[in-house]
Amino acid sequence: LHKDCHQRVRQKLVCPIHGEVAREDLEKGYEYTTDKFVILNETDLETVRLETTGTIELVQFIRPEELDPMFLEVPYYLGPDGPVAQEGFAVLLEALRRSKRIGIGRVILHGKERIVALKPNGKGFVFFTIRYAGEVRPGMPCSEELTEKPMDAAQVALAQKLIESKSSPLNLAAFTDRYQTELLNIIKAKVEGTEPVLVQHHGTSMAVGLMEALQKSVAEARKMARPMTKSGRRKVALAA
Repeated sequence: LHKDCHQRVRQKLVCPIHGEVAREDLEKGYEYTTDKFVILNETDLETVRLETTGTIELVQFIRPEELDPMFLEVPYYLGPDGPVAQEGFAVLLEALRRSKRIGIGRVILHGKERIVALKPNGKGFVFFTIRYAGEVRPGMPCSEELTEKPMDAAQVALAQKLIESKSSPLNLAAFTDRYQTELLNIIKAKVEGTEPVLVQHHGTSMAVGLMEALQKSVAEARKMARPMTKSGRRKVALAA
């Protein structure tokens, strides 16, 4: 918005040589080297645009652990295309369950061919679009500077205790977007004409030693894990 009148601003298309240009005067180009473009017209794009068929072509079946999660993108639910397809749908679903495999195939989405992973999901299927191998960079450069040296056994043991104390069944519903929640609270307060309540966040000092941090985390995890009595008091175990 314009800060003076709060009207929504509109973006303009500007050429550095000719100034403002109309949208109908635009064309597509590919930068094959710095500031040098090859022009692509609609005929060029139609030549490579694939027709969306709504059909997944399965080309192989693999064990789920063979697919690195790094390659997974967007999930889609999948159902049969009418009553005629239900029998084949059900047969493939049961066969994949019994063989403990997932299907790898191709599908046309928005004019482009995508690789997908098909897996059973309840009474139906879900498929994930998969990144091509060239789209995922190796993580080695990020770990090249790490040096191999003997681990402090006490630190490792304490870290294991922390992991064990915080291990529980996954419940994604317990996680919420705290930023969005706080932002909506501020918006609601402004709409109602009241002052928003701002939550203070305190950062963690990087000067704290690893051992001290682990001990503190384990102590807090144990405190939170103690069961509550009906009166609200925590049970305390006594050792002889």
